[in-house]
Order: sequence, then C-alpha cells, then structure tokens
Amino acid sequence: MSIFIIRGPEASGQLIRTAQPLPAPVLKALVHRAIDAGTTVAIRACGSEQELLDALRVADHSRGEVTLLDPGACVGSTRLQRLLPHLHNVYVEVHDDDAGAPEDCLPADVGQRIGVAHGYCAQSYMHALEIALDHLGCSEVGCSVGT
Repeated sequence: MSIFIIRGPEASGQLIRTAQPLPAPVLKALVHRAIDAGTTVAIRACGSEQELLDALRVADHSRGEVTLLDPGACVGSTRLQRLLPHLHNVYVEVHDDDAGAPEDCLPADVGQRIGVAHGYCAQSYMHALEIALDHLGCSEVGCSVGT
C-alpha cells in the first residue's frame, strides 16, 4: 500500500516552475509517519500541467490507494478538473499556504476528495497524511512521530 504525494507546478509571474522541495524535517516526518503506519509514500513534483495529469494517471494505475494532491498553479485547470472524477484513488487536496494567505481550492464536487489540508504551510502535508491514514484505517498505528 502506498500514498502518493503529487505536487503541481508553482506560478511565478508568467513562468511556471516545479514546486520547491519540501523542507527536510517535513519530508523526514512524512516518511517516518507513513512507515510507522505500515505504508510508504512516493513523492512527485511536476513542472507542468501535463506532467501533473500524467503523474495522477500513473498513481491511479499503481498500488497506491490515496493521493495527496497539491494542484499548485493548476488549481483552476479545466483538464485537471475533468480528469479527477475518472480516477479510482481518493485524494486529499493539499495547499502549503498559511492561514493569512489561503490558496484557492479545487471545486468541492470534483472527484473523490476526502479532505482538504491548508493553512499550515509545509505542515499541511502532515495534516493531509493524517487524513489519508485515517481513511485507510491506520491512523492509530505508530502515532509516536512528532510533527
């Protein structure tokens, strides 16, 4: 069983670029928490809308059961919104914003979204992972990893 973390590109003016790497302490905590819960995480940072769509399709055909999706600059993408209802895996929408500057979210009725994690900066990924683990029924396993 795997949880996929798929990060869309970020916007910078007219330029679109791959999302910045997650801070090392957050990445380490994500990996350790997943291992403690008996699962693994696979992370993919995408540099374009097409790469994001392709990564979602690959994750949907792999052994993963939940995707943590940060749509990034593609949050308003019609192509993304058309794809999500056709995917089998459920997803948690993630935004690494802070409470003072919330990012837009995907429409609530698009695909099998089981939660939204935003307002906690990079820690939003930890919150999203807990939502995913709860959905999988392994949230009580190994809760010793601090966030």
